[in-house]
Amino acid sequence: MIIKRRKRRTFGDSGASSDIAFLLIIYFMVIAGINVNKGFLLTLPARNSQRFVLKDELLRFNLVHDGRLVFHGELCSLAAAEQTIRRAVSEHPNTALLLTVDPRTPWQAVVEFVELAQDLEVDSFSFVMGEDSGEDS
Repeated sequence: MIIKRRKRRTFGDSGASSDIAFLLIIYFMVIAGINVNKGFLLTLPARNSQRFVLKDELLRFNLVHDGRLVFHGELCSLAAAEQTIRRAVSEHPNTALLLTVDPRTPWQAVVEFVELAQDLEVDSFSFVMGEDSGEDS
C-alpha cells in the first residue's frame, strides 16, 4: 500500500503572512494613537538673535529650597503668581518670566511653575539654577 504524503506548504504560500501583516498594521495604528508625548515645548531664540526686554516687562520669581515661591522678596502662592502674571501680560504682551531655582528645590515645584507659564501662554520664559546658599531661611 502506498501512502501519499502531502507536500508541506511554506509560510509564504499559506496566506498566513498576509494575516500577520494585517494584524501588525492594526497593532501599530492602535499604538500610534496611544503613545502621545506630553511635554513642555520651549521655543528657543536663534543663537545670534538679540531680544531686548524692558524692565517693566520682566517678572522675576525665585523658588527657594522648600518649594516656596518668592516675588519681590516676599513669599507668594502659585495663585497669587498667576494673578500677577495675568495682570502683567494684559498690560505688556511681551512680558518675560525669569525663574531662579534653588538647587535643593523639589522638582515638582519647578514643574508647577513651568506649567503655569505654559497655561498663561507667556512668550518668553527662562529659568536658571541659583547658587546653593546652604541656609534654611
